[in-house]
Amino acid sequence: MRLTLRTNLAMRTLMHCAVTYPDSLRTADVARAYNASFHHVAQVVNQLESVGYLITSRGRGGGIVLAREADEISIGTVFRLFEADLPFAECMDAERNTCPLCSACRLKGILCDALTAFYATLDKYTVQDLITGNTALEGIFQSGTGQPSNQLA
Repeated sequence: MRLTLRTNLAMRTLMHCAVTYPDSLRTADVARAYNASFHHVAQVVNQLESVGYLITSRGRGGGIVLAREADEISIGTVFRLFEADLPFAECMDAERNTCPLCSACRLKGILCDALTAFYATLDKYTVQDLITGNTALEGIFQSGTGQPSNQLA
């Protein structure tokens, strides 16, 4: 299993916003901190805003900021938001499934059980759990580079 770039960027962006809250961040600075495409980060920010996780404002002094408290943002919910469109296996895609084993294969049921357990674990945690007491993460975000700073927080 591998997370999509969009899910990874969504979690990084939410963590960054949570650490710097209530200050806003610019999308360009977020992209630069993660060595990511501005376009990809902007798409993720747009999607996070559309579901109410971020507030965005344009122009001078604009930026992105959390729209909810970090302890109200479930990691499982964010993962589902960004991963839901991608079936884990071909047999889980009702429209595109061409697997000839479907009528006899038990793997799909096992994979469904595993995914349920995966999301149940993620549902136990929030963005707040990722940042509370995480001075190393704060140091990385404060350096603005996405890399650990030489100073210890």
